[in-house]
Amino acid sequence: MNEAVKTLDGWFCLHDFRSIDWSAWRELESSKRKELLTEFSHFLADMELVKNIGGGEHTLYSILGQKADFLFFILRESLEELNEAENRFNKLQIADFLIPTYSYISVVELSNYLANHMAGGEDPYQNKHVRARLYPKLPAAKHICFYPMTKKRDGADNWYMLPMEDRQALIRDHGKIGRSYAGKLQQIIGGSIGLDDFEWGVTLFGDDALDFKRIVTEMRFDESSARYAEFGSFLVGNLLPVEQLETYFEL
Repeated sequence: MNEAVKTLDGWFCLHDFRSIDWSAWRELESSKRKELLTEFSHFLADMELVKNIGGGEHTLYSILGQKADFLFFILRESLEELNEAENRFNKLQIADFLIPTYSYISVVELSNYLANHMAGGEDPYQNKHVRARLYPKLPAAKHICFYPMTKKRDGADNWYMLPMEDRQALIRDHGKIGRSYAGKLQQIIGGSIGLDDFEWGVTLFGDDALDFKRIVTEMRFDESSARYAEFGSFLVGNLLPVEQLETYFEL
C-alpha cells in the first residue's frame, strides 16, 4: 500500500452560498424588511462576539453571476458548533427569502510534512506560524474566490499511486507559486476527503481580482495541476461589510 499523507487539522469550514428571492422580498412592507435586516444584524453581532474570543471566524461576500447572490463563510472549532451557527442562520426570518444554491464542508488542513518543516521540530500545534494557518483570521479583502478540486485517479495519472517523495517534490514546486503571491493573496486550504464531493476546497482572498486569474493560470502549468488536478466550479465575489447590508438589500 502506498504511504498516505498525514495532515494537521484546524477549524471546520462551511461555505454557504445563497440566492435571494427578490420577488418575494419586494412584496414585503418596507418596515418588515427593516425588521428582518435588524434581526440579521443582531445575529452577525453575536457571531462577532464568538470571533472576538477566538472561537471562530466568519465573513460575507456578494457573489457575481448566476450561481449565487452571496456567500456566508463560517469557521468553527467543531462540526457541532458549525452546525449550530448554520441552524441559527436558517432560523432567521430573512432565511425564508434566501435560497440555498451550493454549500461546501471542509476542515482547514496543513500537510504534516509542511507543518513539521514550519515548526522546526517543535510540536506543530504549539507553533504560532502553524496555528495561524490552521486557525486563520479572515482578512477584509475586497474580493474572494472559491473552488473545489480533486487529484486524479486516472490510469497513469493517478496521484495516489505516486511514491510519497514524488508527491512531496511536486507539492513543494506547486507551493513556490503560491508563496510568490505572499502579500497579495491569502489562501485557505480546506481538506474535504470524506466530508464533501471533492477532496479540497480552496479559498483565495485578495484586493486585486486579477491575482486570482494570474495565480490559477500559473498553477495550471505546474505539473501537479496540469497532470493530476481536476477542478469544480469557481465562485467569485466582493466583500459585503455588515454596515452595507441595508444598502445591499434595499430596493
